[in-house]
Amino acid sequence: MKVQTMRVLLFLFLALAGAARAEGERAGLFDYYVLSLSWSPTWCALEGEARGSPQCAAAADHGWVLHGLWPQYHRGWPAHCHTSHRPPSRAMTDGMADIMGTSGLAWYQWKKHGTCSGLSAADYFALSREAYARVARPEVFRKLTDPVKLPASVVEEAFLEANPGWQADMLTITCRDGRIQEARLCLSRDLRPVPCGRDVARDCPLQDALFAPIR
Repeated sequence: MKVQTMRVLLFLFLALAGAARAEGERAGLFDYYVLSLSWSPTWCALEGEARGSPQCAAAADHGWVLHGLWPQYHRGWPAHCHTSHRPPSRAMTDGMADIMGTSGLAWYQWKKHGTCSGLSAADYFALSREAYARVARPEVFRKLTDPVKLPASVVEEAFLEANPGWQADMLTITCRDGRIQEARLCLSRDLRPVPCGRDVARDCPLQDALFAPIR
């Protein structure tokens, strides 16, 4: 019994140690980026409207918003890294709200992911904006007037068609609570599309995912 208990404790110690290594890593040590684009109507339906988020106001007219630009390892990812760079100013985070929905998301993305980039806050947000601008977001989704149910693969195919040169292993579509949630593209440090690592390449298998229109 004692041997078995020691084995369990050792396993837990190693598991916790492995998890801890993903937090507080040294900035700038990563393999590639994941550019995450969130379908705003999904986030608003599941969270944002209950919070009264300005992102969900009809006048905002948000479709695919920038969730974040995330430094990534081939397996796993760093978060909340130690950095010598100063946090972003309020003006910086306010300046990202047009493509991120809110300044609060910009702040959170810097704190969790931007600190791991090795860049200053200004350079990280500039790179995030450049990555977002390089992606052609399929116009067909903005033309929807009613909710539809569709396979997640249809969303992926639309992105691939809108962005010649991308391959299926460079992009993944995620779902949450039966809805299309995000499109995630894997990018090199100089923002070229690259194959995604094992932790990212997990397409939503749903054949009837709900896709809500922009209001």
